[in-house]
Amino acid sequence: MSHDDLDLSKAPLLTHLLELRTRLLYCLAFFAVVFGISYLFAEHIYSFLQQPLLQIFGAESGRRMIYTGLHEAFFTYLKLSFFMAMFVTLPLALIQVWKFIAPGLYQREQKALSPLFIMTPVLFVMGASLAFYVVMPLAWDFFISFERPNVEQGISVELEARVSEYLGLVIKLILAFGLSFELPVLLLVMAKGGLVTAESLRKHRRHAIVVTFLVAALITPPDLISQIALGLPIVLLYELSILLIRWTRSDEESVERAAASQV
Repeated sequence: MSHDDLDLSKAPLLTHLLELRTRLLYCLAFFAVVFGISYLFAEHIYSFLQQPLLQIFGAESGRRMIYTGLHEAFFTYLKLSFFMAMFVTLPLALIQVWKFIAPGLYQREQKALSPLFIMTPVLFVMGASLAFYVVMPLAWDFFISFERPNVEQGISVELEARVSEYLGLVIKLILAFGLSFELPVLLLVMAKGGLVTAESLRKHRRHAIVVTFLVAALITPPDLISQIALGLPIVLLYELSILLIRWTRSDEESVERAAASQV
């Protein structure tokens, strides 16, 4: 290969790297803007995340949250802003990834992968919504039931939650449910790569159920409500993944047969 040919072969690679850098800079700039806006409204966002707990206590309860370190509230708001920026930037990052890789794919591959990129943020939001609107109220009500106020003899037991611990628990639940709901996307990608099949997933269904509830027990608070609320949807999504893999595989085989008949 001549020197000129080598330079020509490097040119497309440099072009793609520059394009990738540009797209990454867009995402970082958007992340920085959302982070700044989130920090300005961090107090309002935190008040929104308190709603499941506030509903249990009641608006007129006079309950409070505390922080025990001078820097705790500040770092809690920074952590909250970072989380919000990641949450909002995820769809844009996926769009940029899709625009970067789509031109190098065949039309059939684009048709197969585009629904996966659409499903990713949708499934994450569905999981996060389940955690926030269903699981948290039930779990918080369970934990609050251990309070013992106004004890005639002895010392009363009442919750005074720390702002950092509460936010950490909320983020943990949202991430656990949001990422767990990405199971169909993960299994479909693995099926596209030939790593799994619908038959192999069906064959190992019992093992998958055991692993699902074991993982749910590890990543959720120590209460049956959260574990069951996470485990059951994952099992249903596992079954849905089997159906989707069968359907997409049948669709691919139909396209291949049609292409073969035209040849």
